[in-house]
Amino acid sequence: MIPSDTPHARLLRHMLDAGLAAAAPEICLAPQIPDPPRGRTVVVGAGKAAGSMARAFETHWGGGPLEGLVATRYGHACPTYTIRVVEAAHPVPDDAGRAAAARMLGMVSGLGADDLVVCLLSGGGSALLGLPAPGIALEDKQEITRALLRSGADIAEINCVRKHLSAIKGGRLAAAAAPARVVTLAISDVVGDDPATIASGPTVADPTTLAEARAILDKYRIPCPPAVRDHLADPAAETPKPGDPRLARSEYHLVGSGAATLKAAAETAASAGYRVVDLGDGVDGFARAVGRAQGQMALEFLGRGEKVCILSGGETTVEVTGGGRGGRNGEFLLAFALATSGQPGIWALACDTDGIDGTENNAGAWTGPEQWRRREELGLDARAFLADNDAFGYFERVGGLVITGPTLTNVNDLRIVLVDPP
Repeated sequence: MIPSDTPHARLLRHMLDAGLAAAAPEICLAPQIPDPPRGRTVVVGAGKAAGSMARAFETHWGGGPLEGLVATRYGHACPTYTIRVVEAAHPVPDDAGRAAAARMLGMVSGLGADDLVVCLLSGGGSALLGLPAPGIALEDKQEITRALLRSGADIAEINCVRKHLSAIKGGRLAAAAAPARVVTLAISDVVGDDPATIASGPTVADPTTLAEARAILDKYRIPCPPAVRDHLADPAAETPKPGDPRLARSEYHLVGSGAATLKAAAETAASAGYRVVDLGDGVDGFARAVGRAQGQMALEFLGRGEKVCILSGGETTVEVTGGGRGGRNGEFLLAFALATSGQPGIWALACDTDGIDGTENNAGAWTGPEQWRRREELGLDARAFLADNDAFGYFERVGGLVITGPTLTNVNDLRIVLVDPP
C-alpha cells in the first residue's frame, strides 16, 4: 500500500487502515437495518460502497425474502446472494448505469403501503444512477458532466444540475415508490452529510430549483443542447420539494461518515504519542490552496517543537487547466510538499477512502523527506507538475503513490499530517 517501512510510513498506513475499517458497511450498517414489513422487501441503491452494503444487508437481514438491485462502480462489485449487483461508469454515467436506474424505478413502482423499499446509498451514486429525464439523451448528460467536472464546480453545484436532468434523483425514486415505506441507509461522502446531496438525494425532497441549475450552467459557461435548455425551463420538470405527500413515508439514516473515520485515525495517532489537531470532515476549497495552508500549519508546529497529528476530511476541488493525471488528494499533497520542501520531521498522506483518487488506480499519495530527496535526485520540477495537474505523474516518479484497490466504502477524503520534530 505504502512503499516504505519507516516508522512514520507504518503509522500513516495504520491510521488509514483504522479509518477505512470504521467506515466498513459490515460494521456500520447492521445497527440500522429496519424490521421486516408485512409485504414485500425491495432493495435498491447505488454508490461505490453499494455492493458491500448489499452484502452486509443480506448478512444481517432477519426478515423474509429479498429482491433487489444496486449499481456500483466498475471493479467495486462483491458477491451477494439475492440482491443483484451491477457495475457502471463513474464519474461520467454510461448506458449500464442508465439501464440499472431504469430497472430500479420499475422495481419500486406499483408497490403498496405494506411493502418496504430499502435504498442503500453511498458516494458515487449520482453518476451511477444515470437515467436522464424524458427527452434528454444520455450523451447530453455525459457531455455536461464532463464539463462540470473540469470547471471547478463543487459537488453541490454538480449534483444540483444532475438532479434536474434526472428521472430518478432529487426525490423521484421515493416518489415512484409511494405509498410504500422507504428507508434509506447512507454512507456519506459529502461535506455536511446533506441527504439531498449524497448520491443526489433520490429519496429525499430537493431544495434546489430549476433556476439554480440554469444559473450554475451559466456560471461555468457550460454549453447545453436545446433539449436540455428546454427541460430546465419547464416548470413541470421541477423536482419534488419539501412537503410533497409522496415522500411522507420516506425516512433517512446516516450509517457512516467521515467523522467516524477521523475519530478512528485520531485514536491511532494518540496511541502513538501525538497530540491530535482535528480540523473536521468539512474541509473544502481548492486542493492546492488547502495543501499550502496545511503545509504552513505543519511548519509552525515544527518550529515550536510540537509532536502533532493534523487530521482533516471533506472534499476539495481541482480546476483542471493542465494535461496531467491525478485527483484532488494528489494535488493537495503536491502543494503540501512544495510548501514544506521536504523539511525533516514532516510526513503526510491524503487518500480518497473509496480507493480511487481521480481517474487513476491510486487512492492518493504520501510524502515526506524521502520523496523530496528522490525529487532532487531525479531533477524533477515539482511546481511544473502541479501547474500541469500531474500529481499522479510526480508521485509515481518519487515513489509516493498509495494503492489500496477498491475499499468497498466511501466517506470522502482522509488527510493525515504527522509533525515529529527530529
